Amino acid sequence: MKDDEIIRKIESGDERALEYLYAKHYSMMTRMIIKNNGSESDAKDVFQDSLIVFWQKVIKKELHLSSKISTYIYSICQNLWLKELDRRKRLDYKEEDGIENEDVLGREEQVKIIRDAVDSLGETCKNVLGMYYFDGMSMKQIADKLGFANTDTVKTKRYKCKKRLDTLIRSKYKSGDFLD
Repeated sequence: MKDDEIIRKIESGDERALEYLYAKHYSMMTRMIIKNNGSESDAKDVFQDSLIVFWQKVIKKELHLSSKISTYIYSICQNLWLKELDRRKRLDYKEEDGIENEDVLGREEQVKIIRDAVDSLGETCKNVLGMYYFDGMSMKQIADKLGFANTDTVKTKRYKCKKRLDTLIRSKYKSGDFLD
């Protein structure tokens, strides 16, 4: 099924589109989550939640695709999984008899600053940087997944996105804010 056909089926309430998306992308999402400290059960939950988010955006006409559906769903999964990891980390710290480690809290804030900056870069940069740094995907895999012409295009995009991210963070924070 092509992306526009999937969207039309969802808009008409045809749940076969959902089944198709589930069958086609489940293993990719599972690998990403397992690779990043999750279980298959976590992956199943996150992927189902991602499909629900996607479905709702299509139904409410709030979907603005600038990439393939697979890339869009992948980024939803990634965001939901990062939020879940962050939630788990906060729970772990609270369980440490109420003792808070300043270095750990500082690190959490640094991660939040970087995550917020990445979110402000836009979907393409977010996907390229996430797939390369977070998921450990090769330039070829990223090119195939995002529909880039070749690996050189991905390298250039990654470089420009990282440079924009660096500039954005440096404009708002001192380098001392990130040094331990």
